[in-house]
Amino acid sequence: MKKLVAASLAMALLTSVATYAQNAAAPAAPAPSLAEIMTYQQLRHIKLWFAGSAGNWPLANYEIGELEDGFDDVNSLLGGDTVKAQVGPALDALHKAVEQKNGIAFTAAFDSLSAGCNSCHHLLDHAFIVIQRPTLLPYSNQSFKPQK
Repeated sequence: MKKLVAASLAMALLTSVATYAQNAAAPAAPAPSLAEIMTYQQLRHIKLWFAGSAGNWPLANYEIGELEDGFDDVNSLLGGDTVKAQVGPALDALHKAVEQKNGIAFTAAFDSLSAGCNSCHHLLDHAFIVIQRPTLLPYSNQSFKPQK
């Protein structure tokens, strides 16, 4: 019995060491570039518009959170609070509109967010990138209607 316990402990220890060695040897994934983050932001911006336009407030709220996380990543890359200063008030207004389930306020806040994005692009010498309300839904595999 003692040999069985000792063998089990030895096997567990070897497995643990092997797992640690594999994890320690694995290279860290490279951090996403600013262009990659902004591509995701643009997709979230599209999804936010269609969620809010459909009155799917839980999905709109989710997309606002994802946008905030992405903007935090951009601020980390750029240093400072440049992005937050440009889009922060619009994000706050979007939270309020979604909380109140107010489509008119949502539209105004969404347009304000787009203007904030464009303002930031101007500040960072990327005025050639212009964000606007999406007109086509690229997500044919997702329903934006509220679920009951």
